[in-house]
Amino acid sequence: MGLCDQPPAWCQAPQRKSLPLSIPENKAMEEYISEALQQGFIRSSTSPAASSFFFTVKFAYPLPLIPAALEELGGAHIFSKLDLRSAYNLIRIRQGDEWKTAFITPLGHYEYLVMLYGLSNAPSVFQSFMNEIFRDMLHRFVVVYIDDILIYSPNLSDHVDHIKQVLHQLRHYHLYLKLEKCEFHQSTTQFLGYVILSERIQMDCGKVEAIKSWPQPGTVKYLQRFLGFANFYHRFISGYSDLTTPLTSLLCKKPKNLSWTSGAIEAFWKLKAAFCTAPTLIHIDPTRLFVVEVNASALGLGAVLSQRRGETPVLPPCAYLSKKLSPAEHNYDIGNRELLAIKLALEEWRHWLEGANHPFEVITDHKNLQYLRETKHLNPRQAWWALFFTRFNFCVTYHPGNKNTKADDLSRIHSPDPMPEEPEPILPPDLFVCPITWSLDDDIHAATEEEPAPPGGPNGSEPSHSSRNGISGPTWLRMSSVSTSRHLPEGKLVPLPIPRRPWSHLGIDFAMDLPVSNGFTTILITVDRFSKACKLIPLKGLPTALETVEALFSNVFRHFGIPEDIVSDRGPQFISRV
Repeated sequence: MGLCDQPPAWCQAPQRKSLPLSIPENKAMEEYISEALQQGFIRSSTSPAASSFFFTVKFAYPLPLIPAALEELGGAHIFSKLDLRSAYNLIRIRQGDEWKTAFITPLGHYEYLVMLYGLSNAPSVFQSFMNEIFRDMLHRFVVVYIDDILIYSPNLSDHVDHIKQVLHQLRHYHLYLKLEKCEFHQSTTQFLGYVILSERIQMDCGKVEAIKSWPQPGTVKYLQRFLGFANFYHRFISGYSDLTTPLTSLLCKKPKNLSWTSGAIEAFWKLKAAFCTAPTLIHIDPTRLFVVEVNASALGLGAVLSQRRGETPVLPPCAYLSKKLSPAEHNYDIGNRELLAIKLALEEWRHWLEGANHPFEVITDHKNLQYLRETKHLNPRQAWWALFFTRFNFCVTYHPGNKNTKADDLSRIHSPDPMPEEPEPILPPDLFVCPITWSLDDDIHAATEEEPAPPGGPNGSEPSHSSRNGISGPTWLRMSSVSTSRHLPEGKLVPLPIPRRPWSHLGIDFAMDLPVSNGFTTILITVDRFSKACKLIPLKGLPTALETVEALFSNVFRHFGIPEDIVSDRGPQFISRV
């Protein structure tokens, strides 16, 4: 479909395949050269240079992210899709530079007049060209991804006007459309592998069916193809990275033929099943109220971005977030983990939540976070996060865990299988003499009624009876005198994380009361747990917390950087606020 009255020869709409980078061989070459000359893509050259390949200066112009581009469709109800013909060949080589593209064939010496397919810069150059053309329309009613154009509008009258503006720009720049691939005034359309509807977005059914019917790969190459194809829709699959971990582990050794483990086979079928149950995501409407649901488990964080639609209590999802905790984050208490989940969610969706039209709501199952902004005493990490939170206008709402199921499921996808109800005993069964069981008071009372009290009491020959909830016997006197511990149970030993680089994990302690040497009697011992290197810092005596920090900064941190963690005893120098 032509959009200009008298286009130049090089701009005339071609009716064949676009010009590729490589030239066919033998008999097809003559036909190829003849057709390219006729269309004005190449011309005879007198260039002093020629080559079968080209060196280009890298043009780092970013291509748009498809998910981010589709987030602009909120409020749209009618769509049109346009596809350009011979996209890259529509870019003219700058006049005077044609000789740089010269190439030699058995049929002669030629040079290009238009940008050819296959160049590393071709996508970025063409995207820059299209963005310049539609600069005033982007992010308003047009999405452009290289040669694919999507026009979206809230109603038909606006849509007709939007299409006219787009076609006028295409006509002005002598660009042509491939009519057989264009769609106009649609309420549903397929665009860049997604199905676009008026209120939501979902995966292309054809591509989902291809994933569901994909046979189990037998080689690394075919497994890479499957994972690459499935990864396109990872934002629809809850816990995608967790599901694919057993599969990606098969690629590490890269054998010629894959050796499938039972875990990898199970992960393959679970991943395929996940595509059958993946949710539909609604379009984000920036004029509506946002709701962020967060949850933290022992090993992972989860969050869901939703928006209220109408009076229904159901919150349709806009986006999902799931993250596995790092070794350092494993040491956070539950309050800090929930706070971390809020921070990561606000970072992920900052472009929507910062400066939102309405104060948004953050839902958590940790009640203390309701008073987040009223807390006066914060540790350094919390103070840093609190400074980040000041950029957002939100309130924290408490929901019990059984009502916060969506975010809770996302946070627990990284958790291992639940522990059995009866933990495995530490000692082998053959070392047990007899088991110890506790009975209910009624059972104990019935047993003492059947068995008489012992003939002698502790203070004389007569039996001594002491009633405690209807139970008699001197044994209960002795048991009642045993004091019950009022302290919390001791914490369990946790293995230290394995360092991955030198001086990232340190152990520190003092050696005190040493013989005087040049006025020093104490040594601050600093050990790198990765390399086992030791740094000895002499001190004149047991230092204060501030002096300890200064010694570490001057002798360790300024040479090796700030470590990820430091292991020490609970001395006052190490647990001080300093």
